[in-house]
Amino acid sequence: MSVKRGVLIAFEGIDGTGKSTQIELLARRLRELGLAVVATREPTDGPHGRRIREMFLKRASLPPDEELRLFVEDRREHVIQLIAPALAAGKVVLTDRYYFSTVAYQGAAGHDPAALLALNESFAPRPDLVLLLEAPPAVGVRRVRELRRESLNDFEQEDYLRRVAEIFTGFHDSRLRRIDAMGDIEEVRRQVWPPVRELLAQKGLLATGSPALIQANADDHDQI
Repeated sequence: MSVKRGVLIAFEGIDGTGKSTQIELLARRLRELGLAVVATREPTDGPHGRRIREMFLKRASLPPDEELRLFVEDRREHVIQLIAPALAAGKVVLTDRYYFSTVAYQGAAGHDPAALLALNESFAPRPDLVLLLEAPPAVGVRRVRELRRESLNDFEQEDYLRRVAEIFTGFHDSRLRRIDAMGDIEEVRRQVWPPVRELLAQKGLLATGSPALIQANADDHDQI
């Protein structure tokens, strides 16, 4: 991919770790700091993403290779139609899942994680920061059932999530920061902010002495 001017931050982790909530909170904070933010998710609402969502409760209806193809093509469209243009425009892109999820979830289904990583990095922009929210699979399953009040789909079964979590645990990347997702929303939010703040300062997108940033940091300090 061509050199980008924006910033790409991916939130990863098994189901029930609070990724969507933390993206919403971070997007709000960054907009308050005057940054242009695009919050998105995978699977998308595009044609491939819709097919993926349709199979959540009937995963066995698709052969494994076709399932993987849908995830890759959904991401390819996501990059072309949204991520790359937003980055070229200098925006901060926050995505709820990206290709590390494909590596973990499809790897747990029997595909080679290294091959999956190479395939995705052949066309998808590398994220500037990966925030991996971590919690035991049993906790994730309980949150899906009790907090989201949803029935478990085929990707949310505890045995499967245990294999997914093992692959996530094996990731080693300089861009990756592990976040303890066992605390409440505010405790997790306070872990998310420092690596994001550091990245944006490095990219020149945050003025370290700006009143808004000083207040944001003070708010976190007051809540500790």
